Amino acid sequence: MDRRTTIKLLSLSAASAAIVGGEQLVIRRPKHAPAPPAFALDQAGYLPGIQKVATVPADQAGKPFELLDTATGETVFRGDVGPAMHDECSGDRVALANYSAFQIPGRYRLATSDGQSGSFPVGADAWREPLRQAMRGYYGQRCGCAVDLGGGYRHPACHLSGAYHPTSGRSGDVPSHGGWHDAGDYGRYIVNSGISVGTLLWAWELFPQALRGLNLNIPESGGNLPDFLAEVRWNLEWMLSLQDADGGVWHKQTSERFCAFIMPQDDTMVSYIIGTGSPPYKSTCATADLASAAAIAARCYSAYDPVFAQRCLAAARRAWSWALAHPDVMFDNPPGIGTGSYADRDGRDEILWASGELWRTTGESAYRDAFLAQAVALPAESYVWAPSWPEVAPLGYWTVVMSGRPGSEAVRGRVLAKTAQGAEYLMQRARQSGYGQTLGPLDYIWGSNGVAANQSLLMMIADHFQSNPEAREAALGNLHYILGRNCFGVSWVTQVGYNAFQHPHHRPSAADGIAAPWPGLMSGGPNAASVTGAVLHEAPMRAWADEQAAYWMNEICINWNAALVFLLAGANAWALAA
Repeated sequence: MDRRTTIKLLSLSAASAAIVGGEQLVIRRPKHAPAPPAFALDQAGYLPGIQKVATVPADQAGKPFELLDTATGETVFRGDVGPAMHDECSGDRVALANYSAFQIPGRYRLATSDGQSGSFPVGADAWREPLRQAMRGYYGQRCGCAVDLGGGYRHPACHLSGAYHPTSGRSGDVPSHGGWHDAGDYGRYIVNSGISVGTLLWAWELFPQALRGLNLNIPESGGNLPDFLAEVRWNLEWMLSLQDADGGVWHKQTSERFCAFIMPQDDTMVSYIIGTGSPPYKSTCATADLASAAAIAARCYSAYDPVFAQRCLAAARRAWSWALAHPDVMFDNPPGIGTGSYADRDGRDEILWASGELWRTTGESAYRDAFLAQAVALPAESYVWAPSWPEVAPLGYWTVVMSGRPGSEAVRGRVLAKTAQGAEYLMQRARQSGYGQTLGPLDYIWGSNGVAANQSLLMMIADHFQSNPEAREAALGNLHYILGRNCFGVSWVTQVGYNAFQHPHHRPSAADGIAAPWPGLMSGGPNAASVTGAVLHEAPMRAWADEQAAYWMNEICINWNAALVFLLAGANAWALAA
């Protein structure tokens, strides 16, 4: 993601201003909090048997509401809006219209004395197309091949060559091996690719019934690999290409600075393989993240391409050995590099995750012993929470519990208990939220929508360990929030819903000459702190603007989309099982 150092906020009162690429961006913020939207609901729709709740302004409390058939205009359900309540994160006074009892498939509008909502579906396939769009968004992020999503969203092959940067310890040109553009820029980053690929392949393992037949209409469609695995492999191949012969992995492949808002094929700056700038040049976190992703891939691809699966396993083994031998080589941008750093201060959780995945994949004692040693250093009591790219220990703990390997009993009880405790804490937040979501005030950070989706991932893992219908509903509550049940009444996924956001910090969306943005991409969402750390809004959910230049609020990123795909895959799997 873009992490520029040249941004300076000029005002934090009625407007926030920043200098972006030499131009002043002003984000207007009213002195008084705006009213909540007339209808805040999931614009992609609902499964028939789940909770269906819309948030409306408090002046509707106690008044009747109706559900109207979109085709006929007839009323199909009547109810009364609940009592007024205060929503802490938005500062809004709201009330709830609950129509959960209605389960007949179709398209509907919600109506109150304020008017009518947009049209939304109720049906078992309500989230099938959002899942397809969110996953197909990765095809739109591909580097190194021609892309054509239809509707004019296309570009020819880009970044076909690269070179070793002096910071890598090597010199000379190198071929480019594809991968995904990480975010709104054209860089490729191993650390963020690691958690993205890991999350997506976990979705494959946990919810295969929702993903096996997913038609992404990508160049590999119709081949031996299911489309889902074919798309993930595109990025895996690039990750594997950044592994050195000694097993270590270079941190990223980017230009020295971010390019202008141009199409990818017009970016002529050298795409460098960038290292730490001093021996051993590769980094611990990048290497361990590749080990984790490749170990999962060895499981997922074995039934379709055993040669590739074994190649992944061999790479994972080499990477794990290197990481154990170099446990504290942390990366930060060397002098002269201004692209995203994905700098981390601690590689122990990455080594724990890699050890856990390799133990699960192979059952070998070396990986077991390394995992248990790291588990003592990183106790489950502290690290079982929603994962993120710098904090991947939960994935290590959960994969070991799911493996059921002999020896996992040493941590199983603690991990199960702490996962259930975390889920209960999040469910309590959802009960108190006027928008039915689990983010607390301090969760409104850069990529808060990704935080919400990963909090859902935690609750879905808790449900996987011990069936918990309320945890499922709370997980879906964050999906409703992302897709429109929020204080803006906006869907934060491009081209999903009747009021989707329009101006992501995403170069192809800005440079292609098409008004609507590229489809299937999730906004980072509200960010209550500016890039300088100053508070932008006392109600953190409202710290968002649909502005292309506001990258700290409105960028897209592959790890956020991965958590969204995981959530949508689970939702679709539950629909199929109903």
